[in-house]
Amino acid sequence: MDYTPWIIVIFFLLMWLISWLKVLREYERGVIFRLGRVIPAPKGPGLIMVIAPIDKLVRVSLRTVVLDVPPQDIITRDNVSVKVNAVLYYRVMDPVRAIIDVHDYQYATSQLSQTTLRSVLGQVDLDELLSERDKLNAKLQEIIDQHTDPWGIKVSMVEIKHVDLPQEMQRAMAKQAEAERERRAKVIHAEGEFEASQKLLQAAETMSANPATLQLRYLQTLIEISADNASTIVFPIPIDILNALSRK
Repeated sequence: MDYTPWIIVIFFLLMWLISWLKVLREYERGVIFRLGRVIPAPKGPGLIMVIAPIDKLVRVSLRTVVLDVPPQDIITRDNVSVKVNAVLYYRVMDPVRAIIDVHDYQYATSQLSQTTLRSVLGQVDLDELLSERDKLNAKLQEIIDQHTDPWGIKVSMVEIKHVDLPQEMQRAMAKQAEAERERRAKVIHAEGEFEASQKLLQAAETMSANPATLQLRYLQTLIEISADNASTIVFPIPIDILNALSRK
């Protein structure tokens, strides 16, 4: 009796049964649709069984996804046109809702982040956009996370990457920064002159109160002049000595 046909049938049957076995990685979960209805509890990680053709498996990654938001044309509240791009970090918290409550959650999150970026940044001035990024990042994260929560997606962070200003605005801001640096330099120079004049006034008052101090300063000046290689040295003589000589 020839058992070859039975062996072939058993072999294909085993291969068909083995094809039911699926391996999900540690960061993956499997959403299974059985005859069109979703099984509430996602499967995985590890070895699971998917009964073909009754079951259909959809793999969902639970790792944090880094989404690059492309540059958006934004007109700020003070009517300045800029291009702003950002980066968004999110992860799937509920695989079942991410699959059945929204079509292509990755594309939906990307579009939502773009529209929210234009809406929020269009309500602020250019100075606020450049100086208060932390506050704007927190506001963007809160709004986007609020809208993606029904999809089972958690937005953990939003960061504004780059603000591209027009050329004329860059030149105006450069002039403003240069003027501000000159103003600070003049203020610092004036403060230094004021402090120096105060110190000179205190030194003059001290010397006038004690004539011996003036004489010591006079002798120190002579020592400093004698150390120089000048060809002509002028020795100033105090007026009181001249008065004493004239009286004699």
